[in-house]
Amino acid sequence: MKENTFSEKDSLELISQMLKQTKDNLGVGSGNIFLYYGYSAFFISLIVFGFVYFTANNVWAALWFLMFVPNVIICVKNKKDKPHVVTYMDKAIANTWLVIGALFSLTIVAIIVLGLCVGLINFALMLPLSLIYAGIGTSITGIIMNEKVLVYTPLLSFLIAIYMLLALSIHNADTTYWHLYFGIAVVLMMIIPGHVINRKSIKQCSRNGIRSYIPS
Repeated sequence: MKENTFSEKDSLELISQMLKQTKDNLGVGSGNIFLYYGYSAFFISLIVFGFVYFTANNVWAALWFLMFVPNVIICVKNKKDKPHVVTYMDKAIANTWLVIGALFSLTIVAIIVLGLCVGLINFALMLPLSLIYAGIGTSITGIIMNEKVLVYTPLLSFLIAIYMLLALSIHNADTTYWHLYFGIAVVLMMIIPGHVINRKSIKQCSRNGIRSYIPS
């Protein structure tokens, strides 16, 4: 019986082929998932900032929970769409964001539970932590897809998140403008990369002579 040998070189070649195939299979609208969340977060940031700034009441920060709305809409939309071939990389990306989503949920629960214990529930930390979580998820997605724009643009958002954390820890900074900073961060981290990916996917589909679409 002939032994099937699979060298390290063969493994690297297979991975390279998978990456190339994934990029070749990008359909028109491949960056839409980033645009959905990016634009939602951007407009919510403007709305929340406006209410908090003009009323001087941080209770309006609760409007950030509206970010669950696009998630529900996307889930419903995906169930209605026709099923498509799910690759290993699709599963890897989905599992990455599943973990990121769990981090969001656990952080919210932790803030509420600890807040009840000390008598003060403060969601201010959610803004910088959300940038860090989303940035990690976006960068990992970029690594899996071999898209440099997704890998490196979140680094700019990390800087904004670090500034927020330092400002809060050093001099208990006013968090009113954090909502605007968050909006700027998602423009850098999601909106710009989403448009870049869509433009690249249109060009790729044109070269392949197809006009496919990968549901978000």
